Amino acid sequence: MTTIFIIITIIVSVLAFQNQTLYNKLIFNPYIINGQKQWYRFFSSGLIHADVIHLAVNMLVLYSFGGMVEYYYSEVFGDKAEFYFIVLYVSSLMISLIPTYNSHKFDLTYNGLGASGAVSAVVFSLILFNPVHRLCLYGFICLPGIIFGALYLAYCFYMGKRGGDNINHSAHMWGAIYGLSYTILLKPSLLMNFFEKLLYFGNAI
Repeated sequence: MTTIFIIITIIVSVLAFQNQTLYNKLIFNPYIINGQKQWYRFFSSGLIHADVIHLAVNMLVLYSFGGMVEYYYSEVFGDKAEFYFIVLYVSSLMISLIPTYNSHKFDLTYNGLGASGAVSAVVFSLILFNPVHRLCLYGFICLPGIIFGALYLAYCFYMGKRGGDNINHSAHMWGAIYGLSYTILLKPSLLMNFFEKLLYFGNAI
């Protein structure tokens, strides 16, 4: 499913790069959503990106970690794994944007796009399964998942409060939190496994 999500996203993003009308129909605009009830924009905005670099980064991260999450899902959830993974990715597109929607639904000028909220959900689901798995930023800054996750959430919270860089850090943060929460709700015992792995990791240091 990771590969399918990537292919669909690349195709739609490339089409939107070349078609402003399509881009405008798919982008996340809370004001339009609130006024015209175009709820589909919560999902469609995850299929388009600001530019090639934005698209490449999101898809590279999804490619790097999505397959691992699918593997863990198959180990834990068996025949339901594919369905649960689809729900994780698709629902996180919307859930990660709800706080942004509530903050900007009367702001005509606000727009958002990109799959970052869903990608964050996938990465943090992986951290739940294996908190000591080393995650690498830009291929060379590698940290255990739990440390990476804590720093990532702190950064998103800080930058979200500061603002000014045209990045929806709120969607990143809430996508990450949702990815953890969703997977725990599917199988609460994963939380105990998470802490057991952390304890083992701590004792091994």
